[in-house]
Amino acid sequence: MGDLSPRKLDIIILGGGIAGLTTALALTKFAPRDAVPNIHIIEIRPEPATIGGAVNLTPNALRMLDHLGAYEVIKKNGYGKDIDELEVYDIYSTKLAVSSFKGAHGKGIGSPPFKALRITRGDALKAVLEIVERQKNITLTCGKKTVDIQETADKVTIEVEDGTTYTADILMGCDGIHSVTRLKHVDPERKETYTGVCNAFGFAPVGKDFPVHFDCTAINFARRGMLLTSYHNPAMDSVYVGALMEVSDIGSRDGWKAVGSDAEKTRAELLSRFGDANVPCINQLITKAEDFYLWPVYTLSKDGQWSTNRCMLLGDAAHAMPPQGESTGIVFEDTVIFARCLTKWMEKGMPGGTPKEAFTAYETLRKPRIATAFDESQSVIRTVSDAGWFGHKLKTYIVPWYLWYTRSYREKHFVEDVTTSELNYC
Repeated sequence: MGDLSPRKLDIIILGGGIAGLTTALALTKFAPRDAVPNIHIIEIRPEPATIGGAVNLTPNALRMLDHLGAYEVIKKNGYGKDIDELEVYDIYSTKLAVSSFKGAHGKGIGSPPFKALRITRGDALKAVLEIVERQKNITLTCGKKTVDIQETADKVTIEVEDGTTYTADILMGCDGIHSVTRLKHVDPERKETYTGVCNAFGFAPVGKDFPVHFDCTAINFARRGMLLTSYHNPAMDSVYVGALMEVSDIGSRDGWKAVGSDAEKTRAELLSRFGDANVPCINQLITKAEDFYLWPVYTLSKDGQWSTNRCMLLGDAAHAMPPQGESTGIVFEDTVIFARCLTKWMEKGMPGGTPKEAFTAYETLRKPRIATAFDESQSVIRTVSDAGWFGHKLKTYIVPWYLWYTRSYREKHFVEDVTTSELNYC
């Protein structure tokens, strides 16, 4: 009898950001032991970008990082700040609500229990990158811009700007909202759209005695936007200051970069929107914040093509949406569920000759969850859009009610462990 074990796949991942790196780890961890794929990550930047704002990793996101080995690195290096609860304020009056991650016994949510973690994108990426560098089957090549993608019945080939070509069995597009994989091959007509909202952020150095109105992290609603203020490291010597606010489209990526490079103009804009807060530290934190950045928030249409026979989009490349509190965790879950579907296909003997069966199984499992998250994200746009006195007052009544009404839904996802959940894979 011949060898029935699945052969090793060659996989190219476009994008060396958090989505691409975690995809590589998930494909490695969940592959059959005797068929761990050869994975080549190709990143357009000279090195993986470690700049960015601070994200909230919810319990399900931390659970995924724990499975992939990166959570241990986060704790070892002291990255991020544990969050017991997220506090919600009206900057003109009082605390509106809290969203707790403590669970029934105060230790977290799920099994094993996790709370939440506020961490910079750079530190999260460094933790994942450390685990990637330990894997002998993963190669990372930076500074390569993809200019062409060709797919045949048997292979997929990419060409980079210097003329070099790379060929594999599968191409994973983990290259973000402006995905080359999507725009050049999978779904060229599906273009990103500016939401009308941008994220302006910086980091304010603070002393131990600096007075703040929150325990760890707070969402502060105003009439002209929302301001997030949060510690993001155990030393609590720096506060992340990030504003979501309505801004007219500047018209081009170069235009956004030019405006975003003017930190003092961005600071003045934030002070004009939030400087009248009755919470004294808000004005001070905006004044103290250093190195402001301005990032436009783009989205993709709710429906669209995620795959061909040999190419698959993951993360923002497939379903970019405004931040809605679980965005990073959703990407981590994407990578794990996809890896498990691909492994199942491999264990079945790779029927059909292409991984399309695995792609279809993944999309069937994942698209309903993404559709729900997309709908939720639209409420973010509404709550951070400019409003008058009455509109803001209405918002302060709706937000606490909404958090209460959706609590059980959020906790359902916080306890999920997609590494063991039923795939219903036929």
